[in-house]
Amino acid sequence: MDHWDTASLDVEPHQPEVLRSDDETRVITINLPAGEALNDHQVHERAWLIVAAGDIEVEGAGETVTGGAGLLVHFEPNERHEVRATSDSRLILLLSPWPGEGHPSRRGDADAAS
Repeated sequence: MDHWDTASLDVEPHQPEVLRSDDETRVITINLPAGEALNDHQVHERAWLIVAAGDIEVEGAGETVTGGAGLLVHFEPNERHEVRATSDSRLILLLSPWPGEGHPSRRGDADAAS
């Protein structure tokens, strides 16, 4: 069993910390200060974003959702979205499968299959 007290981790802003990464999932914690954002982006994997502390706004698929600790947001692979912190926030991001189809680290897999 692995476990983390994400509230006590010393995660610096702009330096996400990978908590675990294996063939199925990557788990990352992010310290997002108030007023800052993870600007419009997408990832190759299915993504689950959990607010552990603070408050955020999430914009994607033509809607905006706001919430604090306990908010869980799901994104399909390649779904564009933006995350803004309205107060200092601690986020947990789960990506699965890791790495996802089309991820640059998988380019060698496609070459090997040819």
